[in-house]
Amino acid sequence: MVSIKQLKDKDRIEAFLRKNAELHIYSLGDLDDFFWTQTTWYGWETEDELQDIVLLYSGTKVPTVVGITEQPATLRERMREVIPLLPPRFYAHLSPGVEDVFRPTHRLDSHGPHYKMALRNASCLADVDCSAVVRLEPQDQDGLIRLYNESYPGNWFDPRMLATGQCFGLRVGGPLVSAAGIHVYSERYGVAAIGNVVTHPAHRNRGYGTCITARLCQSLLEKVRHIGLNVQAGNHAAMACYSKLGFEIVAPYGEFTIAQE
Repeated sequence: MVSIKQLKDKDRIEAFLRKNAELHIYSLGDLDDFFWTQTTWYGWETEDELQDIVLLYSGTKVPTVVGITEQPATLRERMREVIPLLPPRFYAHLSPGVEDVFRPTHRLDSHGPHYKMALRNASCLADVDCSAVVRLEPQDQDGLIRLYNESYPGNWFDPRMLATGQCFGLRVGGPLVSAAGIHVYSERYGVAAIGNVVTHPAHRNRGYGTCITARLCQSLLEKVRHIGLNVQAGNHAAMACYSKLGFEIVAPYGEFTIAQE
């Protein structure tokens, strides 16, 4: 019999996620002490073996539910047990079809199909000229936030991530015009998820995004084994950039804002 339970054993959760580390890069990173206290994990098990995991992350203004799996149809049915445990409104990353379980009782606002991508051919990074890229420091915070406000309003940026040393930028005439950082980073679990990649509208189509992302990946590979990212399926320019750098699609998924009716 499969039963749902709240999971609190990091080692056990990690063992399950490691079965497909590229699929679960974000969740593996959330095991790190930096994120752990803001996570709640639910799982299903038979004879002491985990079958699926759902993560509720409360470290953002709107909580995020992650239901990513290799067996979407099975998780869709199991998710019925999780619904009473979730907040009335949340953001969600769900494998295709899992969202259907919420339709009878919730309002779904789709943010479109997305892909999880992972860096599988790091040799491509050597082909990119990163000489103009600089590592950003905590004192660059104001300029970085200004760039995001002008070029990527509404993005999720935590200033603490500058302290990791894994944020890079490119300047033209002084101000930052392009930057890339991380959403998840854990040396302990050997994973990083790239995020907050942005180029000012006046400086796009010049290859800046490619070179700063390449430099970031080079730095991350000194510390972690797996590097991933999430990208909108319709963002063909971004996908072309990431493919050029050696990233490949791992799995499709959808992003939604979900609220009780």
